[in-house]
Amino acid sequence: MPMPRAQPAPGTEATEEVPPVVDLVLGASACCLACVFTNPLEVVKTRLQLQGELQARGTYPRPYRGFVASVVAVARADGLWGLQKGLAAGLLYQGLMNSVRFYCYSLACQAGLAQQPGGIVVAGAVAGALGAFVGSPAYLVKTQLQAQTVAAVAVGHQHHHQSVLGALTTIWRQQGLAGLWRGVGGAVPRVMVGSAAQLATFTSSKAWVQKQQWLPEDSWLVALAGGMISSVAVVAVMTPFDVVSTRLYNQPVDGAGRGRLYGGLADCLVKIWRQEGPLGLFKGLGLAYLRLGPHTILSMLFWDELRKLVGWAQQQGT
Repeated sequence: MPMPRAQPAPGTEATEEVPPVVDLVLGASACCLACVFTNPLEVVKTRLQLQGELQARGTYPRPYRGFVASVVAVARADGLWGLQKGLAAGLLYQGLMNSVRFYCYSLACQAGLAQQPGGIVVAGAVAGALGAFVGSPAYLVKTQLQAQTVAAVAVGHQHHHQSVLGALTTIWRQQGLAGLWRGVGGAVPRVMVGSAAQLATFTSSKAWVQKQQWLPEDSWLVALAGGMISSVAVVAVMTPFDVVSTRLYNQPVDGAGRGRLYGGLADCLVKIWRQEGPLGLFKGLGLAYLRLGPHTILSMLFWDELRKLVGWAQQQGT
């Protein structure tokens, strides 16, 4: 008896039904491809979020000011290739996190959870949490590599890693296995809310665009429009958790592997609010949209089009 395929989400075509293992490959591939284009924005966003850490506004130097000036500052300090700092770790993270996320989400749809009220949000949140946990060591290294720069424009703690493998080895030796998952308490809620918002709003947004009949039903522009709408929701709910996650991953640790600045998610939220004000939780918001917006649009567009291609190939083989 053949394995039943995942139930299509609202707004998708029957030819787009693919097995969860195929969604695993397609989701990871799509997000890795998007990462290549958006990683420079991630570098700038990371530094903006670390700038003025636990300092009141106006009391610290600001080597990074806005998108264009920040890009120029990174390029001058680290060269043009500096805009792709942490790319290998970023690709590793996207591959690990999204393979788990899309696989689990597809399994949930196959089980009929997406047909239940709020099922898409729950499936997206749980899948995102599992993906964030698996990919956490890669995100830890990515954040620390992207923060590294010359002293004149350095923000946040500088870890001085030489490579992804070198960073993983150093953390393992100094902090043990648990050290590779330090900061995961901020990463899981970050990806939970982002994944739930992305997968739920992309599905509903795409269905809404199709219903309006503004664009040809099978056009890639439908997925593009859905991704554009989805990205607004993702950035709105994700940015505070993104700032906290960056801080937790980059903070220095003591000999026991405990963070010197923050004790965890709640402690980080409170300290930022008290010492930097509420706007401190939204540092790099513009860059977050410039990065998460295109990443969401590109990854969901690539994923959607790849699923169509696989669905078409399956149809031709029957």
